[in-house]
Amino acid sequence: MFERILIANRGEIACRVIRACHQLGIEAIAIYSRADKDSSHVRMADRAICVGEATNQDSYLNNANVFSALEISGAQAVHPGFGYFSENSRFAEHVGRMGVKFIGPSVSAIEAMGDKAKAKQAAISSDCPVVPGSDGAVKDEAEAVRVAADIGYPILLKAVAGGGGRGIRKVSSPEELHGLWKLCQSEAQASFGDDDMIVEKCLVNPRHVEIQILGDEKGNVLYIGERECSVQNLRHQKIVEEAPCAALPEASRKRMGEAAVRVANAVGYSNAGTVEFLYDEKTDTFYFLEMNTRIQVEHPVTEQISGIDLVQWQIKIAAGERLPMTQGDVRLSGHAIEARITAQDPDQEFAPSTGKITLWNPPGFGHVRVDTHVYAGFNVSPFYDPMIAKLIVWGRDRDEAVRNLQVALNEFHVEGIKTNISFLRRLCAHPDYVRGAVDTGYVPRFMLSESTIGA
Repeated sequence: MFERILIANRGEIACRVIRACHQLGIEAIAIYSRADKDSSHVRMADRAICVGEATNQDSYLNNANVFSALEISGAQAVHPGFGYFSENSRFAEHVGRMGVKFIGPSVSAIEAMGDKAKAKQAAISSDCPVVPGSDGAVKDEAEAVRVAADIGYPILLKAVAGGGGRGIRKVSSPEELHGLWKLCQSEAQASFGDDDMIVEKCLVNPRHVEIQILGDEKGNVLYIGERECSVQNLRHQKIVEEAPCAALPEASRKRMGEAAVRVANAVGYSNAGTVEFLYDEKTDTFYFLEMNTRIQVEHPVTEQISGIDLVQWQIKIAAGERLPMTQGDVRLSGHAIEARITAQDPDQEFAPSTGKITLWNPPGFGHVRVDTHVYAGFNVSPFYDPMIAKLIVWGRDRDEAVRNLQVALNEFHVEGIKTNISFLRRLCAHPDYVRGAVDTGYVPRFMLSESTIGA
């Protein structure tokens, strides 16, 4: 086992990894920007190294500074968390050249799944259903028009290197495609340094269901149930996630899990990862969407129903340990839901809210977990993602989990900044959400109904 691990990330995921390190008896080294000097992840770590000024480019994404911190730390391994360098094959490769273990999949697996066109080919080769569309990146707008005509509108324009809801647009007509083509390319280039695009059929309001994968470096790969991630904002960013998916029949769950394992095996995958699908409830069919080669923001709901500490197992696998269970040993119990708490003002089109938190009073009753890096007195800066906490609840079934979520949101009080808590209270109290009638169009429909009532 490693003696010392550097966490190349910030915020609540850095706190989560630090805790896992300490539970395994490992020294945890944090990095931080000057704006984050008072963050909880700095206080929790055994040692913290400043990597630059406030902006991401000057600190957390500053390759030279992060590599210098890694060398100074004397760490034998680096955990990238999610975002930042977590799916950056060049970062992982450089870490390996330094003689340090990257806690994640191999460079080749990151590269295979980081390119949506290559990932789709891996799914096809694994006999996994894929969404109709281009076989790979389309070379220009004219080819995109031809593919769209073949599969029919609406379509999705998607950045090959995309993620996090960026570089993706729904297109309903050839005229709209013409107007959005250069916009999507520009956004993809700015966000990922790659303006290649693929074209896929836009399935109207499917469910977004993802399978948690865990594989050791001996060739054993398991699926640890699924997560329902259909409750997304207008930019396809997840807001509320739960496990399991209440609409998925057991036979379909098994087929989807086995398909995810085949995709993972096709690229020699090890460590934690997520294979994402679009699920058509009406026809009970699913389609491969993409694979995320990292731990996910929503991983706690899987931990709550499986009893498996995914972050600890990321570390153990990287250290060479073999998974001690087979697929038949995986047991899921109850229902878990996660709501992302963000520093945003719902009344101002979810504009970021910054400033000092004067009151931080999270819920604290049984079966409630709050992952966060903030506290009363913490200053929320404008430089980073607005997520400030994750509220996770568990229940013996979905009805109980939903009630626990509603109670927890009602007891969650923050002052000094604006948050999305009031929006989440309304969103998760709506009859459609309560009865599980959600899909990727749920949030837009809910917001439209609220605006109509307000008018």
